[in-house]
Amino acid sequence: MKIVVLDRPLEMPGELDWSALDGLGSVVYYDRTPPEEVPERIGDAEIVLLNKAELRSDAIARCPSLRFISVIGTGYNTVDVDAAAARGIPVSNVPNYGTEAIGQHAIALLLEITNHVAHHDAEVRKLRRSGERDWCFWDYPMIELAGKTLGIVGLGRVGTTTARAAHAFGMHVVACDAVRRPDMASYVEYVSLEELFARSDVICLHCPLFPETEGMIDSAAIAQMKDGVILINNSRGGLVRDADLAEALASGKVSAAGLDTVAIEPIQPDNPLLSAPNVFFTPHISWAALECRRRLKDMAIDNVRAFINGAPQNVVNRV
Repeated sequence: MKIVVLDRPLEMPGELDWSALDGLGSVVYYDRTPPEEVPERIGDAEIVLLNKAELRSDAIARCPSLRFISVIGTGYNTVDVDAAAARGIPVSNVPNYGTEAIGQHAIALLLEITNHVAHHDAEVRKLRRSGERDWCFWDYPMIELAGKTLGIVGLGRVGTTTARAAHAFGMHVVACDAVRRPDMASYVEYVSLEELFARSDVICLHCPLFPETEGMIDSAAIAQMKDGVILINNSRGGLVRDADLAEALASGKVSAAGLDTVAIEPIQPDNPLLSAPNVFFTPHISWAALECRRRLKDMAIDNVRAFINGAPQNVVNRV
């Protein structure tokens, strides 16, 4: 069985042990693969694994030996799953490798906005004081979360992690999701998206990027929100129209945003969010805890093993 890994998740040397994959066939690893080199690198391989590399219909058509695709991640929008299905090629993803850490990162972004830890750390290191007798100072309002309303768009695994943390802070949690979870009923109120926008002091996006959700946070959606709302997005950058959010931040309609992802990554120099006020960025690292990356690798390899054994798992297309 010939296996090609088009790109592996970022790791420091020796962090991740891929030997379990080596035991399943003849494996060729690439750190990164540009789109134009995908067909050549796949060649006559039967199985391909990829993280951020793109596998479009033209590349699939040029790889007649291809039988299985394992995405080393949850999002699979980089793969033309319909073209794969037309060829009878199952595509599997890893749906649940970083649930707790990604929810944790959403809260970390929120706490940076409410408490500005990084800024005040930098000021303390400058030996700044507010006066001779009082060494306390703050340059931003300190915001207490208790009693405020958190709206979660997408109450799946990650959304429930964020909801539990918010509930522990004393926040009221409202959520919009097509599937209602009975285990969350004691402290989550399900509402429509329009009501969530209208009532929330903080909005967290935890939904996938599909055609129907792309650009869902635009000027029209923002207009429905409370003045001074806080937006957190560590799901998919394409959920938000960057220019509309930048305009809302400049006007104060959105008081702050915590973003682990933007529409085009890496962020481009002309992205208007770079010059917008009160934006807190991280470089798409919600998933990057070592524990998560180990699970991600192991589960992607498990997908390959399941396919070889004749029982594909975590399949996201119909073949």
